[in-house]
Amino acid sequence: MNGPMSNNGGAPYGSDEPTSFGLQPPNPPAAVPHPDNPYAAPTQVVPHQTAPSAPEPEPGTGRLIGGRYRLLAKLGHGGMGTVWRAKDETVDREVAVKEPRVPDHLPERERANAFERMRREARAAARLDHPAVVNVHDVAVVDGQPWIVMELVHGRSLGDALQEGTLGAREAARIGLEVLGALEAAHAAGILHRDVKPDNVLLGRHDRVVLTDFGIAQIEGETNLTDTGGFVGSPEYIAPERVLGQRPGPASDLWSLGVVLYAATEGVSPFRRSNTPATLQSVLNATPAVPASASGPLADVITGLLQKDPARRPNAAQVRALLETAARPPAPAPTQVVQLAEGAPKGGVRLGRKSLIGLGAAVVAAAVAAYLVIADPFAGPLPDGWTTKKVKDVAATLAVPHAYQEDVPDRKTDEAHWVTYTDYSGSIWIGLRLDRKAEDSNNTIAGSAAAEMYEDDKKFKENGEYELGMPENPETDTDDAVTYQGKQAAKNTITYITDDSQNPRPREMQIFYYKTSKGDMYKLTISYPGKGDFTKRGQEVARTTIANLDVDVL
Repeated sequence: MNGPMSNNGGAPYGSDEPTSFGLQPPNPPAAVPHPDNPYAAPTQVVPHQTAPSAPEPEPGTGRLIGGRYRLLAKLGHGGMGTVWRAKDETVDREVAVKEPRVPDHLPERERANAFERMRREARAAARLDHPAVVNVHDVAVVDGQPWIVMELVHGRSLGDALQEGTLGAREAARIGLEVLGALEAAHAAGILHRDVKPDNVLLGRHDRVVLTDFGIAQIEGETNLTDTGGFVGSPEYIAPERVLGQRPGPASDLWSLGVVLYAATEGVSPFRRSNTPATLQSVLNATPAVPASASGPLADVITGLLQKDPARRPNAAQVRALLETAARPPAPAPTQVVQLAEGAPKGGVRLGRKSLIGLGAAVVAAAVAAYLVIADPFAGPLPDGWTTKKVKDVAATLAVPHAYQEDVPDRKTDEAHWVTYTDYSGSIWIGLRLDRKAEDSNNTIAGSAAAEMYEDDKKFKENGEYELGMPENPETDTDDAVTYQGKQAAKNTITYITDDSQNPRPREMQIFYYKTSKGDMYKLTISYPGKGDFTKRGQEVARTTIANLDVDVL
């Protein structure tokens, strides 16, 4: 590697410089194989002053396969074969060659299945044209057994890299984007990988990321080769629907990607247990802790992909949008430009400390006022990863993170005017309700936004809020001095512990009130965890959503 990785869950190199996992090209004398991913070229080892005697070559070294591939050294072994570094003597290049490795004691049917699976691995990878999928060059048949010849990727696996520490959010998102691209190409070709894990993700030179080992891939239209009683895949990365024996789809591979991203930022799979049955049980039933090192869009990706129900997971396009946002470098701080009056000195204006003090508070106030006009929170640009939603039923436009899921009432059964947007984990939600004056036959709408807030606050303290699990007498922070578009508004922040004897959790909720000139009442509610990694994100969502609310009639 070009630099050390952190072991504290921070940025991988302690700077904003582009990261690279590339290794130097192989340069003997010695090489260390990677047993966790045999596709990787070996890492070079610097010799001591006195080099030890050369070890005996591995049995098979020097053998010529298919009349052109000379075996040079073992790189490692996987579940179904040993991978060699070899030289293609026809075109004079180094390649990786996978030798079938099937125990002699296996029944003939299982041996035949193993060989057929290797042929399918070659077909699956060879039919994909994507830079993040390892290139398959050839299949050499020796004594009826298929030897797969593929490109030699100089690097190491993500699994090896994570032995040294975790990745920063941006680097994890960058790697995730590459793996996602490989999966999208596979799914478009009717192929499920079924074994996405850190050991099958290679980090090559020039920031290249490669998804390897399609050995247990399922190709659409071909017979399933899983042996009776067998279980394919790595338990801690396998999707719940596969554990249950249900028919998997692309969402199963995306689940595995979510676990990989979790492991990349946290250092361990959230479902790993001491044995396979316990691991599978945790995949089915355990709710992983919110990732501590990932936040914002990357946390949204991870929590969304780890939904037990595949129908609730984000699709590839939604995952890509979030990962692109997470991988993007932070925007540079805005530079304040001063326009000099005509006739000012060409060299510009330089002010010393005394001169600045002498300008007085009036100039400072004017500068602040000018900045507030420029940075009007109701007119500023949205953060990356956000979008606006115009909802006719509530006569307003809402700003929400683009991956949030919308829910609206069934107008046939529900006469209320409302809309909600929720992140995939269900941890953060945004709700906007409109009570129309024309429909308020019982005169329940208060005379002002502040009055409505105080009435709700009294109800919360006396009765709580059953639908939200809010107990009686929560802590509230009312503010009747806020404005919206220069008009009176109000805001209440409520903190409470959910009234759940089995699993009480802290929650925080902000409610923004605004009453229009027509007498209609808007209530914008943002709810999120009161403690933990999602609290700051929830507060950011609340701030941005409230600042960018746009009602049709003031």
